[in-house]
Amino acid sequence: MRKVLISILLVITIVISLIMGYGPWTAPILWTLYKPWRADLSHDTGEVLNIYCWNDEFRNCMIENYPGYKENRDGTGRIGDVKVNWIIENGYDAYQDKLDMALDRQNYKDDDKRVDIFLVEADYALKYTNAEGVCVSMKELGLIRYMSDQYRYTKDVVTDDKGRVNGASPVASPGLYVYRRSAAREVFGTDDPDEIQKYFSDWDKFAKSAEKLSDEGWKILAGYDDAYRVYAQNVSDPWVVKGGLRIDDSLMDWVEQTKEFTDWGYNNQAYQWSEEWFDGMTSSGDVFGYFGPAWFIDYSVALGSLDDFWGEPEVGNGTWGEWAVIEGPAPYFWGGYWICVAQGSDNTGLVADIIYQLTCNGEVMKGMITEEWPFCNNRRVMNRLAKEGEPNEFLGGQNALPLYCSCAEDIRIEHGTPYDWDVEQCFRDAMYDYFEDRVSLDDAMDHFYDEVERIHPEVIRMMRRKDRR
Repeated sequence: MRKVLISILLVITIVISLIMGYGPWTAPILWTLYKPWRADLSHDTGEVLNIYCWNDEFRNCMIENYPGYKENRDGTGRIGDVKVNWIIENGYDAYQDKLDMALDRQNYKDDDKRVDIFLVEADYALKYTNAEGVCVSMKELGLIRYMSDQYRYTKDVVTDDKGRVNGASPVASPGLYVYRRSAAREVFGTDDPDEIQKYFSDWDKFAKSAEKLSDEGWKILAGYDDAYRVYAQNVSDPWVVKGGLRIDDSLMDWVEQTKEFTDWGYNNQAYQWSEEWFDGMTSSGDVFGYFGPAWFIDYSVALGSLDDFWGEPEVGNGTWGEWAVIEGPAPYFWGGYWICVAQGSDNTGLVADIIYQLTCNGEVMKGMITEEWPFCNNRRVMNRLAKEGEPNEFLGGQNALPLYCSCAEDIRIEHGTPYDWDVEQCFRDAMYDYFEDRVSLDDAMDHFYDEVERIHPEVIRMMRRKDRR
């Protein structure tokens, strides 16, 4: 059917171009735009494909979804005559350290040591994708024209200062606000998502709803971290500018709100992923809602909601089936990974095909959807699934996909820097002491600046003391 449509478009283009006097040369342009993908392995010389990552997630994705991948019995794989070698280092800092060392030695002639593919997360993607001479761009690999169905934010995350897209992601993870239906009926008189959204559509309404929930014994959030990503991804300025470090107003709004929510008892002062944080999801818990993407709901809340963890996930076991989702105050995402290709790879044809199949081929990507990653980075696939309207039993029969699709379109990541991973960790760690009344805000800020200066002195060097907030 696709070929028929292309042929029709070519005929129409030729006719129109002849009528308008442009000539038939416009037809090849259209054919170029719609040219089907074919892997070009003619320039590949490597016998080993080295892939760097921090866990088995991408490896399992390759095993299950990449056409022609064969698993060996020794932990390696094979694609045709090329051996696939997995270099997996657990722990984000340890992984980056190992990857950095490997990239520094990328000029090795030994094929066994050369980096071909490496994975990054959004928080530190620009450390690699914005560095000169590290990544092969998607344009160089011939992939840009096939990436039109990917959500914009997934490309923004790995776009460098010169506008080059230097990676691609097979998954997307737009986030919503998941709330407890029984508490919504008790406090707001309804659990209908369209009505509940009216109470949470901006941060002022969110705070007023927090007070209303508190009056009835409910916490609007479990702890300090829950709203951070929503604030941090809707900033107007980057962390680092020419004058040094800058703290966006949106981040200080998070600090102010979290401190107030803590002091007023609107949250449970729980750290993310702690036992106390999960306890808020059960039938004896008192947390009204959590911010999270589709994987978080299916993989975390659906499990955390069970009073009998080893029992069946069904209505009657804890709060399973008593939840729903809304857009909340602002669009955001949480999670995902990006595939990058290292300069110096001697298998660029093969890695281009891997990226195409796993991030551009809609049929393959639809098959990649799992409980762990229930949302792929392909708007055509996800919009089609959203229209099919399959109800989510955990969400009380709600079809949440239309909301996730809408959120994914609205996310904008335009202010990233290579320093974000380190700076954000310093900022949040410093604010925990403030939230728990161990230090004043001024002392917390000073500690934040001191930590950033210790890790990245070049960021602080140009700042004057009085410029610090």
